[in-house]
This record gives sequence, C-alpha cells and structure tokens, in this order.
Amino acid sequence: MAELTFSCSDVQPERWSAAPTLRFRLGISAPEGVRVHALILSVQLRIDPRARRYAPAEAAGLHGVFGTPERWATSMQALHFATVAAAVPGFTGRTEYDLMVPCTYDLEPGLGKYLHALAEGTVPVTLLFSGTMFTAPGPGDPDGVRVGRVPWDREARYALPVAVWRELMDLYFPGAAWLRLRRDTVDALLRHQARHAVPTADEALTALLSRSSEEDALCPTPR
Repeated sequence: MAELTFSCSDVQPERWSAAPTLRFRLGISAPEGVRVHALILSVQLRIDPRARRYAPAEAAGLHGVFGTPERWATSMQALHFATVAAAVPGFTGRTEYDLMVPCTYDLEPGLGKYLHALAEGTVPVTLLFSGTMFTAPGPGDPDGVRVGRVPWDREARYALPVAVWRELMDLYFPGAAWLRLRRDTVDALLRHQARHAVPTADEALTALLSRSSEEDALCPTPR
C-alpha cells in the first residue's frame, strides 16, 4: 500500500465563516506514479506546550492551566486543539488541501486559557493523521481501486504564530472574549444589573471586581 507523507505550510484565519475558523494549508504526497482516487482523513490537532518558552507575564497567565512553573515538569501536558474530518479529492504525486479547523475562545477549557495567556511567539501544533485511502492497484490498472488505511504514525508539525490566533479572535470577537457562566449565575448577574441600574454585564462585573479588590486591600488574606 502507498505510503503518504503530510506537511503543513501555512495557517490563516478564515474570514468568511459563521464561527472562528483557521485554514491549515496541507501538503500531501504519494509515491511517484501512484494514483490516489480519494482520501478520507481524521486529523487530530494537538498543542505541545513544552516545546516553547514563556515570558514571565505569560507564565503568570498559565497558573490556572498548569500551576506554578515549579510544577510544569509534571503538570504541563499536551492540549487537545481539535479533531476534524476531511475528504481530499483524487490526485497523483502531490496535492494541497485547505483543512478548515473550527476554534473556540471559551476561556473555561484549558486550551482557551492557554492561548489567551500567550503574548507573542508561536504555538507548537502537531497534526496527527489517520483514515482511509483509495488508490489504483498499479500503473496497469489506473481505474481499479485498492482500499487501505493511513498509518497512525503519519503526522506534521507547524509553528502557529500567536499573532495569527489573535487576528482570528479579533476578527470574530473584536476587543472581547467568551466566558461561560451557569444559568443561575447569569440570572443573578441580570438581577444585580437591574437593581443597580448597570447597563451591561461587563460594567457589572468590573464594579464587583473593583469592590472585591478594595475589600482585599482593607482586609488582606492572612498567609
């Protein structure tokens, strides 16, 4: 069965999507002369946080994900980015394919907190491939079909610029971020807004946080 190789050459925000989406430009190569009729892929994207360094401000932002830097040797594990399916049209030799990857800016999962904490540099992304390929049996039978599996060891790596991630989020959520709250918490927040004539949830949370900071300053927590 033909051995396929994969690469990723570029990632850009998809500007005309209903939800935040990154477009990964994949390169897929088959052995010389092999005709691939179709390729059905499952692609798992994973972030390896140990493969980059972090500025002090970034490290502080990662406390809620991995704990303090002293714990990172054991707590800093790979983060699941996404799993997407793809149907690649037929090709001979080599082809390129745009893999659309939906993204979230929800700050509740560890992934959202991790990406939000990064200020610059790149995000180490590994793409893991599996699936089914339909190839011609050989040069003498170009229209025949042989079915095989894409080996589990097929992968590609890409250093996703943090600037590209921020551009994507600014494109869909300019100057904002998502925070998931329980329904009863939302109800309580709306009651607080109505009772105190606060027009937006953002202003209500800002006022509550400011009050909490003032109380902490007056009555610091004993160590």
